[in-house]
Amino acid sequence: MNILAIETATDACSCALEHSGTIVARHAVEPRRHTELLLPMIDSVLAEAGAGLGALDAIAFGRGPGSFTGLRIACSVAQGLGFGADCPLVAVSTLQVVAAGMRRSHGVCRALVALDARMGEVYWGGYEWDGVTMAAAFDESVVAPHAVHVPAEGAWAGAGPGWSAYRAVLDERVAGRLGRPPDMVDATRLPEAIDMLVPAKAAFEAGLVLAPEDAAPVYLRGNVARAAPRRLV
Repeated sequence: MNILAIETATDACSCALEHSGTIVARHAVEPRRHTELLLPMIDSVLAEAGAGLGALDAIAFGRGPGSFTGLRIACSVAQGLGFGADCPLVAVSTLQVVAAGMRRSHGVCRALVALDARMGEVYWGGYEWDGVTMAAAFDESVVAPHAVHVPAEGAWAGAGPGWSAYRAVLDERVAGRLGRPPDMVDATRLPEAIDMLVPAKAAFEAGLVLAPEDAAPVYLRGNVARAAPRRLV
C-alpha cells in the first residue's frame, strides 16, 4: 500500500513515505521548527518518490502522547492532507513508534518507553514484538517515575528521553527487568516516522482508520482529546 507518515510529538520532526514498495524518509531534531520544516519534508519525499497525494491509500500521524503543540501540528497537517487526498487517516501511538525504532535499530523484542511529560511525570508504555509489529503489552499512562507499571516477567529494553530525565528512579523501579547487556537503554531514542509505517499498515489492514474530521491527538494527561479509530464503510 501507499502510505505517508507524519511525526512531530517531540523535539524530532519527521515524515516517511512508502510508495510502490519504496520507502523515502526525512528526519530532523529541530525543536520549535516543526511548522517550518514539516510541509517541505512532505513535499520532498513525495517528489523523490514521484508520487502525488492522490496516490495515497492512507495518511498516518503520531497521535501522542507528547508535546501539546507538536501533536496539534501532526494532527492538523494530516487532516488537511487527508481532506485533499480524500483518504483515511491512521492514528499511531508515539510511544509505539519509539518501540518500533528500538526494534529496527537494536532488534529488541520488548521495550519500555518513557518520554518526559514534565511536572515530574513520564509518558510510559510497554511493547512486545508479535511477529508483525511492536504491540502494546499494557495500557499507556502518564505517571510519576517511581510508580510506572512494571511487567511481571521478561527481559526488556528501555527507550526514550524519559530514561535520561529519571534514570536512577526508573532503574530502581524496573530492577531485574532490563535485559542483557544490563545497560540496554537508549535514552536518546526519539520517534521517527519511518517506524510508524509498519504499525500504521497493520492498523489500516485491521480497519482501524479515521475520517479526517474525526482525528484528534491523545494527550493522556487530563484526556484533553481522544478519538477512537473506527471502520470506515
